[in-house]
Amino acid sequence: MIDSLAVLPLANVGGDPDMEYLSDGITESLINNLSQLPRLRVMARATAFRYRGREVDPQDAGREMNVRAVLVGRVLQRGENLVIRAELVDVADGSQLWGEQYNRRLTDIFAIEEEIAREISDKLRLKLSPREKKRLAKRHTENTEAYQLYMKGRYHWNKRTAEEIKKGIEYFRQAIDADPAYALAYAGLADSYTVLAEYSTLPPAELRAKAKAAVLRALELDGTLAEAHTSRAAIGDDEWGLAGAEQEFRRAIELNPNYPTAHQWYAEYLSHAGRHAEALAEIRRAKELDPLSLIINAMVGSILYKARRFDEAAEQLKKTVDMDKNFSRAHRNLAHLHLQRGEFESAIEEQRLADVLAGSDPEAAARRADALRGAYAASGAQGYWRARLELLKEEMAGSRVSPYSIASAYARLGEEGAALEWLRRAYEERDIELVNNLKTDFAFDAMRDRAEVRDLMRRVGLPE
Repeated sequence: MIDSLAVLPLANVGGDPDMEYLSDGITESLINNLSQLPRLRVMARATAFRYRGREVDPQDAGREMNVRAVLVGRVLQRGENLVIRAELVDVADGSQLWGEQYNRRLTDIFAIEEEIAREISDKLRLKLSPREKKRLAKRHTENTEAYQLYMKGRYHWNKRTAEEIKKGIEYFRQAIDADPAYALAYAGLADSYTVLAEYSTLPPAELRAKAKAAVLRALELDGTLAEAHTSRAAIGDDEWGLAGAEQEFRRAIELNPNYPTAHQWYAEYLSHAGRHAEALAEIRRAKELDPLSLIINAMVGSILYKARRFDEAAEQLKKTVDMDKNFSRAHRNLAHLHLQRGEFESAIEEQRLADVLAGSDPEAAARRADALRGAYAASGAQGYWRARLELLKEEMAGSRVSPYSIASAYARLGEEGAALEWLRRAYEERDIELVNNLKTDFAFDAMRDRAEVRDLMRRVGLPE
């Protein structure tokens, strides 16, 4: 019985790089459509797109992803004409379960995607309820131009750099101009503003306000979008982003249990609240749905670290680095782990790597690392934290530095008065790191029972 499949990125056989958005967009739409089918586990986009541009045997890819079938295909656009060839391959023996070629107008793209999903459903003998059939045939827009603009938006959003996300925002706006009732485009806009806060120095409060406006419009247009409920959960209903979040995460997962981002972001929410067992269950479900996603693998390690399961965290983060040595987040998480273990030399090197891979000037990152090594060699852990504190204060003059990170450094030095002063500043500046770390940060283990810290946790919405 075929109970799991992966859609490999459809090949853009026209050779025009400007058309990559089309083949990528059709692939993503097929993944989203097929994930609506009951009793079928579909690999998520991030895992499937690890095979993009690679000559890979469908059976080998299927075995790597632990699925029973793989959908492969090719896309060719000639003017307003579109040729799509797709086939479903049985991973067990390499046989073709189904195959078809579509020669249609570009304006028929919605019908082609629906037909492929329906053909696969019929071939796999999946019995659909009337409600499931309706969801499978659902169109988020009837406007082909808006749909292509949306696909371009997702194409750039998925590149995950500040400049590419900004390009995605522009395409989402154009999609909305073409179809003002396109809820999915508003959800894409909300996701872009939410993620941009991590990849740029733009004011987080401004980005959050824009994300919230976009997601509320998406939900107003379509209250059944799992993507929109996930975005709203990440933004929250209050200024700290916690009120109503859990209800929204649960609603998103109810609407689409196969949406890995909902499970990932819910896991992070639970981890921030110190609900480690629940967080691990959710992040492992996300990894099951998207096993090759770098960010999900890195977050498995981060959540294990916050749960104080250091050996498991180290093993997981090293596996993530093996998947892609250039993934900054994994090196950053390893730096945190090494610091907690007292492995300062390793922590300094991992942080240097993380900074360079995230776009920092290599010479500046090297100078920072040398300063920390020298301070550690001269005065041990206290020297390291004192030097780190001074570096953070220097950086505040030229860039956005989290007041919470300075509070944490003071706490490591045992200077509780200064730590509390900077925690208060973090609260006044609405530093989201208060929510992300105060409940679980090892630096505050000795202070967490203090009335001032407990009051801060209460005010930002964290459980005491």
